Amino acid sequence: MRIAIGNDRNGIGYKNRLTKHLESLGHTVVNCGTDEDFPADYPVHGERVGRLVASGDCDRGIVICATGIGICMCAGKVRGVRAGMAYNDDVARLMRVHNNANVVGFGQDYMTYEEVEKRTDIFLTTDFAGGYHNTRIQQIADIEEGKPIHQTPVMNKNHQHTKGQ
Repeated sequence: MRIAIGNDRNGIGYKNRLTKHLESLGHTVVNCGTDEDFPADYPVHGERVGRLVASGDCDRGIVICATGIGICMCAGKVRGVRAGMAYNDDVARLMRVHNNANVVGFGQDYMTYEEVEKRTDIFLTTDFAGGYHNTRIQQIADIEEGKPIHQTPVMNKNHQHTKGQ
């Protein structure tokens, strides 16, 4: 798998360790982040990751900053990118299963490296479920295009949802 990884100065340590881990698994890693320990604009690095993923040049993306929020938001602004924060193991899995997320975000100041590595592995090895989730992915694409979306009949007040489905 070809993976874009971006970071500001607050994500350098985890990016470098994660790059080694991913390469040891046979992945190709494209560095879209800074390696300099001085202020860097996280939007620049988040956008780079997003554009590589959206274009198909990279299969997935990883973004890292202090909280993970800002850089994840920036990657998610690129049309075709579905970015989310993997703040626990279940979310790392469900963002793929339900949302077909293609960029994952992490906060170096709020997660241990071991959590980030584990959640990255979950994110990269989990498949999208498809099925009725395709409707939601299309709705996301419609929002990006400025098209109106509507509640689907499947999800009404009587629908029962079980955690983790």
